Amino acid sequence: MADHRPDGPWDLIVTPWHLDQRLPEFPVPAAAAQVVPPVLPSAPVPVRMNLLHQATADAVARAAKPLVLSGDCPTSRAAVAALQRRHRDLAVLWLDAHGDCNTPAISTSGYLGGMALAMLTGRTAGLFDDPLGLRPVPDTSVVLAGSRDLDPAEHDALAASRVRRVPADPAAITTALDRLGPVPVYLHLDIDVIDSAELPGARFPSGPGPSLARIEECLAAACAAADVAGAYLACAWLPEHVNDHSTRQTIARLTAALGANVAWHEAVIS
Repeated sequence: MADHRPDGPWDLIVTPWHLDQRLPEFPVPAAAAQVVPPVLPSAPVPVRMNLLHQATADAVARAAKPLVLSGDCPTSRAAVAALQRRHRDLAVLWLDAHGDCNTPAISTSGYLGGMALAMLTGRTAGLFDDPLGLRPVPDTSVVLAGSRDLDPAEHDALAASRVRRVPADPAAITTALDRLGPVPVYLHLDIDVIDSAELPGARFPSGPGPSLARIEECLAAACAAADVAGAYLACAWLPEHVNDHSTRQTIARLTAALGANVAWHEAVIS
């Protein structure tokens, strides 16, 4: 198997918001470019999110090898739309404790963060107008790893789909990526895939799961097995914990597993 680990440095990009709300304490690495959000109108949340996502897509499109640190999962639609500007075909590796495959029709809560992967596969038509030019990613090009906390209707929707579900295991991920063939991959990680006991302050804790060390192994395996064109870390901690010392340590370990080293501007806020 060829080693696809990228040689050049990652371009760190920070999008410090959750849905349409800014996270003022979101940690920004010293070498990162922070997306400056536009002035948002008093409008429905999807309209406001679209404006944020347009700014993110432009920033990602300018980066040679983007690694996005974000406060949510839906901004991934901006990252994928930007990568699609340079890659005709793009596969998705999505590591998450949740399926993120709810839609407005089946969601019990209406929470847009639970629809992020469905947005990429074209299942949320009508939720956004789409100035991003996002092309739906075929189910057969999606690997969902580590999902263990699914709503009943979401479980049924995934079972009826052709999305490939695998455990958060390096060998399983490597095999799934090999089956995709030589296509560039967008690698998405929501930190809640990690065992909740290791994630104090997580926004959506999902109980027992793979250790942080195992997820580091998964990220390294993915980078070795596939041409990772861009990566995304959803830092889904509660606002009051997003800049904790343990949070920064976790971000540093996960980015290092991808081959990026982060340094921080100021002393850690604990």
